[in-house]
Amino acid sequence: MVATIIHVQVKPEFRQTFIEATRQNHERSIQEPGNLRFDILQDAQDPNKFVFYEAYATEQAAAAHKETAHYQKWRDTVADWMAKPREGVKHNLLYPVSA
Repeated sequence: MVATIIHVQVKPEFRQTFIEATRQNHERSIQEPGNLRFDILQDAQDPNKFVFYEAYATEQAAAAHKETAHYQKWRDTVADWMAKPREGVKHNLLYPVSA
């Protein structure tokens, strides 16, 4: 399993439109083959900060996500709304142990 945590800082004037665009991407992403989790979190202290937790069964499934039309539309739509480039860090899952 491959998990990636992405940190996103959005310009305040784009927060609501970012949330809507991200919801649409989320709804399609959770239907992808190999997708295990696609959680979107908003910081409780700073509503312009977001964390995405994405988990895929394989590296191939994670890579395939970036080739989907919905991801590419989201990426291109929100690019100018970010206060700084998003930061993604891949992680290896230790627990729970997958069967």
